[in-house]
Amino acid sequence: MTTFVITVPGTFTSDITDSERAALEQKLAPQHTDVSESEGVNLLTLNEDGTFAIRLEVDAADRYEAKLDATKLVSTALQEAGIAEADAALGQPAVTGIDSDL
Repeated sequence: MTTFVITVPGTFTSDITDSERAALEQKLAPQHTDVSESEGVNLLTLNEDGTFAIRLEVDAADRYEAKLDATKLVSTALQEAGIAEADAALGQPAVTGIDSDL
């Protein structure tokens, strides 16, 4: 298995509250560990225009699986934070880091 840092971009189509943002970060916190923290990578970047980027670590066999897993994690976290799917359009995930023992 390889640890991938995946960036999932998106756009909030309506404003989110501070409590929704905090809940989202709390749901995603377990996916922001050693590699991200040692590199100083922010878990969530939210811009004034509503665009955002979420960076998480995913252990997967390959890039494709890592991107799918990250997108599922973000979708679930958004839902659990009370943010409707229609209020957070997700873009294509990208691999932005790899930590492998190979």
